[in-house]
Amino acid sequence: MRRMIPRNAQTWQGQRPSWQQQLTDSVRQAQDLLNILGLENLDVPNIKQFPMRVPMDFVMRMEKNNANDPLLRQVLPLDAEKQIHPGFSIDPVGDQAASPHQGIIHKYQGRLLLTLTGACAVHCRYCFRRHYPYSTSNPIKNQWLQTLNYIRLHQDLHEVILSGGDPLMLSDEQLADIIRDIANIPHIRHLRIHSRLPIVLPARITHTLCQILEQSSLTIVMVVHCNHPNELSENVKQGLRLLHEHNIHLLNQSVLLAGVNDDAEVLANLSWRLFNYQVSPYYLHQLDPVQGAAHFQVTPDKAKQLYQTLQGQIPGYLLPKFVYEKPGSRYKINVL
Repeated sequence: MRRMIPRNAQTWQGQRPSWQQQLTDSVRQAQDLLNILGLENLDVPNIKQFPMRVPMDFVMRMEKNNANDPLLRQVLPLDAEKQIHPGFSIDPVGDQAASPHQGIIHKYQGRLLLTLTGACAVHCRYCFRRHYPYSTSNPIKNQWLQTLNYIRLHQDLHEVILSGGDPLMLSDEQLADIIRDIANIPHIRHLRIHSRLPIVLPARITHTLCQILEQSSLTIVMVVHCNHPNELSENVKQGLRLLHEHNIHLLNQSVLLAGVNDDAEVLANLSWRLFNYQVSPYYLHQLDPVQGAAHFQVTPDKAKQLYQTLQGQIPGYLLPKFVYEKPGSRYKINVL
C-alpha cells in the first residue's frame, strides 16, 4: 500500500513557519522523504547510529522522481554506509587528539574551535563528525567557565570558531551570552561561525540573530556550507542578504562529493551563484575519510583534473582553495 505524504510536507502549502517549527517538521524517515519525491519504490536502510534528518525547505529544492538528485544524495542513507573501508576512521581529522579540554579543539596557531552542540538541522551522510562523542564534548553544559579560562590563559589566541554540530541550533539568547563572554576576553578579536543552517534552514537567519551578531565588538565571519548550486534558493538568498546587510562577512566551504558536485561546470556555477548572493568561495575540501562515507570519495587523480579545469573556467576571486586535512598537521594542506 502506498503511504500517505507526511504532514510536514503539507505545512509548506501556506505561510512559512518559524525556524523552530520547521526544525520540528523535519523529515526523519527515509521512506517519508521518498514518498514526497515520488520515489516510493526505492529501498533504504535504517541506520540508527546516524539517523536521517532534513528540513522541508531543503526537501522542496530536490527534483521529484530523480533518485540521483544531488541534494537527495547528500542526505539519503544507503547500504554503502555500513561497509568498512581501510583508511577510513571514526576520527578522520584527529579532533579528539587535539582536544585539550571538553568542547575545545585546538589545532592551529592563533585560533581554536568550540563544539557547542552535537545537534544539526540536517544529517549530511558524509559528515566527518558523524561519530564524534558530543555527549562528553559540550563545553556549555557544565564546563563553560573552564572553557573561558582556557581561552584567557592562551593569549596567543585571537580568533574563536563556533562549531558543532551546528552552533546556530542554539537559541538567540544562548548565542548572545556566548558571544558576549568571548568578546569580554581582551585578546580575542575575531569570531567565526561555521554553519549549514543558512543553506538548509534559511528561516534561522532572523533579524534578532543578525542584530546580536552586528552589535558585538568582535569582527564576525560566517562560513556557510553549500555543495551544489541547486541548494541556493530564494529563501537562502534572503537570509544571506540579511546577514550581509548586518555587516557579517560571508564565506562558503564545500566538500567534493562523488555524484553530487564532482563536475567542474557545477562547481563553477556554484561559485558564481554564491558571489551573486554576497558569499565568497573559501574552501573546497577533499572528502575527510570518515567511516560510512567512502562512497562519496572522488579519486585523487580525478579531483586534481577537475580542479585544474575549474581554474580555467572562473576568475581567481571565485576559486576556492582545494584542501584536505591531515591529523596532527598545524594547517590545512593544499591539494594543488
